[in-house]
Amino acid sequence: MKLRTIDLFAGIGGIRLGFEVWGCENVFTSECDRDAQKMYAANFGEIPAGDITQIKPENIPDHDILLAGFPCQPFSVIGSRQGFADTRGTLFFNIEEILKTKQPYAFLLENVKQLYTHDRGRTLSVILDKLKTLGYFVHHTILNALDFNLPQKRERIIIVGFRENINFNFPQPQKLTKTLREILEPDLDIDPKLFASPAIINKRQSKLKTQPFYPSIWHENKSGNISVLPFSCALRSSASYNYLLVNGQRRLSPREMLRLQGFPEDFQIVGTYTAMRKLTGNSVAVTMIEAIAKEMLLSINLGHAA
Repeated sequence: MKLRTIDLFAGIGGIRLGFEVWGCENVFTSECDRDAQKMYAANFGEIPAGDITQIKPENIPDHDILLAGFPCQPFSVIGSRQGFADTRGTLFFNIEEILKTKQPYAFLLENVKQLYTHDRGRTLSVILDKLKTLGYFVHHTILNALDFNLPQKRERIIIVGFRENINFNFPQPQKLTKTLREILEPDLDIDPKLFASPAIINKRQSKLKTQPFYPSIWHENKSGNISVLPFSCALRSSASYNYLLVNGQRRLSPREMLRLQGFPEDFQIVGTYTAMRKLTGNSVAVTMIEAIAKEMLLSINLGHAA
């Protein structure tokens, strides 16, 4: 029997893809961003339901696994005002209400690494306590896309829960075999608009403190220091246009950004370049999710067989 998933804060469907590869069937999707909805519709043949805060939990189909890459921004707003003591006023509260109402067997939640240290760890502690109060046995860790055969340093907190105390282990790191050569498109195929101006290129080169190599991705940090790397730093929706430059010359193309996140080659690109930067920056490393899904499904199947 296929396990049923729901895809909340779905973005362009990276978490869904990671579970579908193992035979799961998605029965409900929610995503309110219009650009993400268009991409999702083009690739999955369905338009996601909109704002999850406007959808009653009892109207969501029954499912076995809840999936959510939930936004963390509201925590920062609340935490800066009064400290985070409850989930009301955050989008996590909606996840909590769905878990309480529908009681799926398992869930996977994904968020930025900074959730671990937000408000000196109190935010994560409240979230974990809420999940345990709902009757789930909870596991959490930080995983890096670099450890799942993607040349992108992208660390994310993963929270997994089950309604029974079954044996579960997060996936072990895999050897990185995929290189930038497999990710990058030939410069001749790149839109000329993606090439940086001579002034920016010269400025980057003048800040170099090491001998460059090729292919590489040049990363500029908040202090203005330049690193030349054989992988990409994390794609970010809000980063400056010149945050990452291929060989110090140009920005990543939409297809390259999707490849860095582990999306399949036939995944359709819909929308402007600005939209693609946002959508891929907010997405997930698909191969990492695949590895987690494999372990979750193995644990569920073994748990039910016991």
